Amino acid sequence: MSDASLSLAGAEVSFTEAPAAARRSGARVSDYFALLKPRVMSLVVFSGFAGLYAAPGDIHPFLAAVAVLCIAVGAGAAGAINMWYERDIDAVMERTRGRPLPRGRIAPQEALAFGVILSLLSVMLMGIAINWAAAALLGLANAFYVFVYTIWLKRRTPQNIVIGGAAGAFPPMIGWAAVTGGVELQSIALFALIFIWTPPHFWALALYRRIDYTKARVPMLPVVAGAAATKRQILLYSLVLAPLGLVPAFLGTAGVVYGLVAAVMGLCFVLLALRVQREEGDKAAKQLFGFSILYLFVLFGLIIVDRAPGLLTEAAPVLAAVSWIVG
Repeated sequence: MSDASLSLAGAEVSFTEAPAAARRSGARVSDYFALLKPRVMSLVVFSGFAGLYAAPGDIHPFLAAVAVLCIAVGAGAAGAINMWYERDIDAVMERTRGRPLPRGRIAPQEALAFGVILSLLSVMLMGIAINWAAAALLGLANAFYVFVYTIWLKRRTPQNIVIGGAAGAFPPMIGWAAVTGGVELQSIALFALIFIWTPPHFWALALYRRIDYTKARVPMLPVVAGAAATKRQILLYSLVLAPLGLVPAFLGTAGVVYGLVAAVMGLCFVLLALRVQREEGDKAAKQLFGFSILYLFVLFGLIIVDRAPGLLTEAAPVLAAVSWIVG
């Protein structure tokens, strides 16, 4: 079967439930923690904290820690619901078959209840303790990830990650709103940065995991359109991402150091995307995927550092809370 030969029909796609997924065989705390997708959560927490720290205005360190906790728990809750809904896909894919639901360590209804309860609690706590603007954004992010990306788009269209990726772009806006009580141009720029970064990041992964996605019948772009078309899209998005990474410096969210590093890393991103387009095999795609993670961590880290004359004293309680949340 060629890369472009698989055709899917949205809701007509059906999956067979993995036998082990329906039975629980003694869940541990680590299994419930795995439901929260801690590696994904770490990036969510970091970008959310960057938005919070870069926002103009003051927030008490304890309330800042509460806001970061709500972002982390909300993201983890959405991840748990995603795992409940996609347990059939996860059982087929090499990358995900070791998760708690495919292995039968947690019953599906328990995973769903766990995710729903944590999602509601995180939104309510954010509203009561911080403000309802931040809570509304958190609720919107969770709903978008579950209903728009997971349930509606992922199994129906190769544009799943283009549209659905917006869910992962909300955290810096939520952090910003926790301080300011609203949405501003600077926070929209941070949202846009993650939104444009998401497709090339996930398409690089899908290029070298396309056999997995084919087996699971998930219409990721390399499966439906082929490797060549995916590589062209990765390059196009990289060409948009590189200048977009400079916008926080122009808006005053970050300073000159950030701007210089963002320019260099944006250029590196484009060069790696060109390498992916030129070379056969999976090596270049794996390198781009790894670099894309570093790219986002470095840029948001520099946003924090550029705004951080008193970082160690002012943000120590929040950073301690972040460290506890992610591990």
